[in-house]
Amino acid sequence: MRMNKRQNCLNTIKNSFHQSGYVDWHISPRLGNDSQDESEGDIAVQTAPPELKRPPLYAVVLMNDDYTPMDFVIEILQQYFALNLDQATQVMLTVHYEGKGVAGVYPRDIAETKANQVNNYARSQGHPLLCQIEPKD
Repeated sequence: MRMNKRQNCLNTIKNSFHQSGYVDWHISPRLGNDSQDESEGDIAVQTAPPELKRPPLYAVVLMNDDYTPMDFVIEILQQYFALNLDQATQVMLTVHYEGKGVAGVYPRDIAETKANQVNNYARSQGHPLLCQIEPKD
C-alpha cells in the first residue's frame, strides 16, 4: 500500500507539471530498500541553456614612427595578421599618412597576444614600431 500511495502522489505531481508545460522532468525509480521514507523521491528538473554573449572586440592598432621601414610594417601585417600584399600595403599607408592603422579586430586575449608578438618581434629586429589595442566601437 505504501508504494501505491507514493506512486499516486508522484503521478499527481507529474501530471500537474506536465500539463503546465513549465518543466521537462523525469522521476528516477528507486531500486530496492522500500524502507526509505516516502519524501525522498527523486525529481530532475531540466533548466534552460545559458544565453551566451559574444566577447567584446578590440582593434589591434599600429602606430606610425619615423624610423620603422615601410617594408617591415608590410612584413608584420602579412606575417601576424594574414593580410595579402595589397591589404598590407593599404594598412601601412594608412599608418604612414594618418598616424595609425587597424591591422585586425579580435577578442581581447587574441588582440593582446598579437600586439605583444608584434612589439617583441619589432624590438628583436631593432625597430621602434608600436602596436597596441583599442576597444572596438
